[in-house]
Amino acid sequence: MVGTNLKAEIMSLMEKRSALEADMNAIIDRLSQSNGPGLSGNLVDSEGFPRTDIDIHLVRSERRRLAGDDGGSNNQNPSILGTVQSASFNNAVPRNSPAAMDVDVIIRRPFAVIDEITDASPAAEDGLQLGDQVLKFGTVEAGDNLLERLAAEGRKNQGNAVPVVIMRQGGLINLAVTPRPWQGRGLLGCHFRML
Repeated sequence: MVGTNLKAEIMSLMEKRSALEADMNAIIDRLSQSNGPGLSGNLVDSEGFPRTDIDIHLVRSERRRLAGDDGGSNNQNPSILGTVQSASFNNAVPRNSPAAMDVDVIIRRPFAVIDEITDASPAAEDGLQLGDQVLKFGTVEAGDNLLERLAAEGRKNQGNAVPVVIMRQGGLINLAVTPRPWQGRGLLGCHFRML
């Protein structure tokens, strides 16, 4: 009897978890749309005025929902965004934290920035822009010998789309870049400056 109740309770909790994850992913997607503020981007412009290209009230509300704060409710759930933000200095959500088990969110630091890009190059045609900060290029995320590993990743995937995660204006963007021969140098036509 106890086993049946435990199984039903676990199944109910798993359904709630799936619903929460779907809600969180929807919030993250909305906040990370192009020109969106992302999870922690500025809500004011360079002059200190509220941005006019976003609904600030909606963004703040979505961020509060993601953080587990529905505006005064005594929510006992840990703040997921707070856990993610405090872990960003360590480059990842700690594996033993509740957030690591509940969410597949990992915050990475950029390891390179695109400081040169040639018009009509594969990189430009596939959506990379000057100033994009690279968090992941295929299997390359961080570590030693980054320039060599980036070049090897490009050569290995020549003609195939490589998933790239970049940060642009505070928002995360997923792209697919296909290294390929073109009229200029290299397979991409851009330069990565290591950070």
